[in-house]
Amino acid sequence: MIKQPAMAKPIRRPHHLLSSNSNCNPLSKLWHLPACTPHKCSRIIFICVLNGGVDISRRKEALGRVDLELERGNEREALSIITSLQGKPGGLRGFGAARQVPQKIYSLEDLRLNKIDTTCLLSPVDATLGAVRRNLQIAAILGGVATWNTLGLNQSELLAILLAFLAVGTIDQVVNGGGVEALIIDTIGRILSKKYRDRVSQHEAGHFLIAYLLGILPKGYTLSSLDALKKERALTVQAGTAFVDFQFLEEVNSGKLSSRTLSNYSCIALAGVATEYLLFGLAEGGLTDIKQLDNLLKSLGFTQKKADSQIRWAVLNTITLLRRHEQARSKLAEAMTFSKSVGDCIDTIENELMNAVDI
Repeated sequence: MIKQPAMAKPIRRPHHLLSSNSNCNPLSKLWHLPACTPHKCSRIIFICVLNGGVDISRRKEALGRVDLELERGNEREALSIITSLQGKPGGLRGFGAARQVPQKIYSLEDLRLNKIDTTCLLSPVDATLGAVRRNLQIAAILGGVATWNTLGLNQSELLAILLAFLAVGTIDQVVNGGGVEALIIDTIGRILSKKYRDRVSQHEAGHFLIAYLLGILPKGYTLSSLDALKKERALTVQAGTAFVDFQFLEEVNSGKLSSRTLSNYSCIALAGVATEYLLFGLAEGGLTDIKQLDNLLKSLGFTQKKADSQIRWAVLNTITLLRRHEQARSKLAEAMTFSKSVGDCIDTIENELMNAVDI
């Protein structure tokens, strides 16, 4: 899922467009980097790019600094470090370097020729969490009946208990947007289903990878509602990936959204469901991502025909990139499962792209 910027209500997972998993940050210990001002950071980058190249150890040092700046909330400085290494030998070969498909009108037949079935991709139904929710409801009913029989409650007392549970659920929906329910269901789903855990990590890896290849810096991620609660201290935030999006917000606030920004947003929003489709044959998570993209296109005054064209191109482009970089996505998902920092995740991607013929 993507963690969303302030222009609209954040996506709450399962493309907020946009949150992170780095409870502990051992970066300063790993690289022994002293605290530095932006001037010193610039000096580090200058040393790195001297003679036209960046060696791998210097890249890791710079990515360590990126983690520290992100942890401090200095998104602009973090992005500055990344762009200073962009395209340099031994630096960051993949950031913003994706070769994309031509942006034109594509039909459903064009997608089918590329072995893409949009019916399995754009209408996700979360069967795993749906089953957990249904089983919890059945368990609650059976528990209520057992309690009634054991305690000998009369109908009035039983009705009062039921109303109390309904009131708690209603309050959760109003105050937390269903955060408590989502936390319980997501946690149970992760305990009971390895496939669900894998699907979420692959889904978020898709968001992360596509954003990076398109030149959008991820700033954090979470893979569960419980992790999101620990990091954000809020029940309204759920699993997802967050991005350095101040440039996007600046365009939104100006009332003008460039075609490049919209294209990037569209691909990032669809990257999660596209990843699930490629791996499992259909998408289960990501319905909120799709709705968020639909709402954005409507707010921009897109007709249905124009919106369909934008989405079809984004689907084709995103799946093409994911197929091209399958190994990088797989390694990235593994790193995210182990709660690696954003810098470590970027390093994982770059290691896989080191010998790639095509980005």
